Amino acid sequence: MAIEDLVWWLDNHSGPGYVWYSKRLSGNDTLANESHQAGPYIPKDFLFRMFPDLNQPETRNPDIRFDLHIHSHDDQRTVRAIWYNNRLHGGTRNEARLTNFGGRSSALLDPENTGALVLFAFLLGNRGNAEGCDVWVCKTAVEEEIIEDRIGVVEPGAWTVWTTNQQWLEEKNEEIPPSRENCCLASNEIPRAWLENFPSGAEIVRKTVDLRPVRNFSPDDRLIKRRLCEYEIFRSVEEAYELPGIRQGFTGMDDFLAKAQSILQRRKARSGRSLELHAREIFLEEGLQEEMNFSHQPESDPGKRPDFLFPSEMLYKSSEFPADRLRLLAVKTTCKDRWRQILNEAERVTTKHLLTLQEGVSVNQFREMTEAGVKLVVPKPVIQSYHDTIKPHLMTLESFIGEVRLL
Repeated sequence: MAIEDLVWWLDNHSGPGYVWYSKRLSGNDTLANESHQAGPYIPKDFLFRMFPDLNQPETRNPDIRFDLHIHSHDDQRTVRAIWYNNRLHGGTRNEARLTNFGGRSSALLDPENTGALVLFAFLLGNRGNAEGCDVWVCKTAVEEEIIEDRIGVVEPGAWTVWTTNQQWLEEKNEEIPPSRENCCLASNEIPRAWLENFPSGAEIVRKTVDLRPVRNFSPDDRLIKRRLCEYEIFRSVEEAYELPGIRQGFTGMDDFLAKAQSILQRRKARSGRSLELHAREIFLEEGLQEEMNFSHQPESDPGKRPDFLFPSEMLYKSSEFPADRLRLLAVKTTCKDRWRQILNEAERVTTKHLLTLQEGVSVNQFREMTEAGVKLVVPKPVIQSYHDTIKPHLMTLESFIGEVRLL
């Protein structure tokens, strides 16, 4: 479908009559891992709000059925929302999923869509309950950008709920937002300078390290914990910085749109840079010295600046230094359709390492990456979301650091 179709779809499935839920498909959502759990995970508290009849703790694995249309792929069917609640009946499972999509023929279960951004638009009835759902599964990075321009960045492992229905927001169950480590800053904890000029990504990362030093954790666990903490700090500062001006109102629609666009662009910039800055901080904590053991944002070749080179930009440019002792590390929060961007970086480096938080890739995608000379570096807590045949070929951040120590 053309981009115009997505814009039309968003315009016609928004407003007070809709509630949007958006996430990136993990390997456990699709059939990438050949998991019995296949089917998009949706927090049960959100599904309870959409479908109150699902909230029956006294019944084992209660379910309901509703109509769902995947507009991006012209697929319409009746699906099942089920609450696997056997933890309340002597078991261990307590989560909600959507099922009955028809296997690999569904865009939501297609392994090749692992990592793709998906938006569920739930249609509200008179009582505020959902009466059906329309879905868009993004096929390209451009489509993802169009959706994120409206709702903000959606990162792997996270999800976003968005609506203009003020009554629904006011009645929203407090348990709906995902739990995070509490790094929210009170107004008196935010530096005065940050209220006058929004802090840089590096400044927020330094604050994160202060609040979550966690030096006793592995580099992988440290990275995950700090990313969650940093997001809390960012949102605290964003609210303190922007809300006073928003409450004063706007001179017109253009003024309002300019402010909204500015906020969304800052969120996207933060997401794009955050993982890279956290990785740099961890390299330093692990005893790697900048420009001796690694170079950050170096110029590898004319006009090309990879995220990290090991041992250094100087040694990369030395023809006497063996090419097999050079390493490149690219950093991308999601790698679906983006991993090819690194293939032309650092021409002397044959194997390109890519650090990502994406929760799984399809077997076919992984084969493509491997054949192109890309090796994935995945934090250990995220590796469980990959197919069993892929897991042995992944590097943790800790193992990557161990390898570059030898260079």
